[in-house]
Amino acid sequence: MAGAAQRCTVVTGGGRGVGRGIVERLLADGEAVVVVERDPDAAAWCTDHPAADRLRVATGSAAEPEVAEQAADLAEGLGALTGWVNNAAVFRDAALHTSSAAQVLDLITGNLAPAVVGCATAVRRMAARGGGSIVNVSSHQAQRAVRGALPYATAKAAVEGLTRAAAVDHGPAGVRVNAVALGSVETERHRSFLAGQDAGTADHVQAQLSALHPLGRIGQVGDVAGVVRFLLSDDAAWVTGVVLPVDGGRAARGADPEER
Repeated sequence: MAGAAQRCTVVTGGGRGVGRGIVERLLADGEAVVVVERDPDAAAWCTDHPAADRLRVATGSAAEPEVAEQAADLAEGLGALTGWVNNAAVFRDAALHTSSAAQVLDLITGNLAPAVVGCATAVRRMAARGGGSIVNVSSHQAQRAVRGALPYATAKAAVEGLTRAAAVDHGPAGVRVNAVALGSVETERHRSFLAGQDAGTADHVQAQLSALHPLGRIGQVGDVAGVVRFLLSDDAAWVTGVVLPVDGGRAARGADPEER
């Protein structure tokens, strides 16, 4: 009797940061992964990876249906498409009082469209094979906005609504849909930002971020990858429609009026 097909997950924005951390965790657990990455240089490491035989790259924007379909085809070429992680994001901001409504909407769409396209592609493919698991990457900002990030916060709130609605609509087909709402995570982008500051400012920013998280530190990509791995796995077979804070307690921490 033949063994079970190789499990395969598509990870959008998988070339860097949190996305790469998720890819590395899945590969370490013996699964196959398709990385969707619009920047070919960001995915160059995939070619020489020790698990390259279980790793494929779909180059292009995760918001493009053709790219998503290519990723799904690559995944099914490796085995069974059992997981899809919508991680791709755009980190540009615009304010209502200085930008046109069209510019703001474009940025909202830039962050929402990859999740909608990814969910649509994954739902169709997974429903055809009897089920699977989708994980959308959200942010603490979806519930507690930070000044100066309106398009991003708005898009992530929509991603969380998408997560709940898709879970309800497609649960009968065996498709689970969950989200992780991240706090501050140390990535290449974060390190690059700190490197552009003087030492005193960088230390102040780090101290402020640590204080915002009750566990006293910002997250590492591995902190996120382990939770996403759980939500993709059969251990989470009765978990769907959940937005899980993975944020060191940041969402639970309210401002203390006695704090000075």
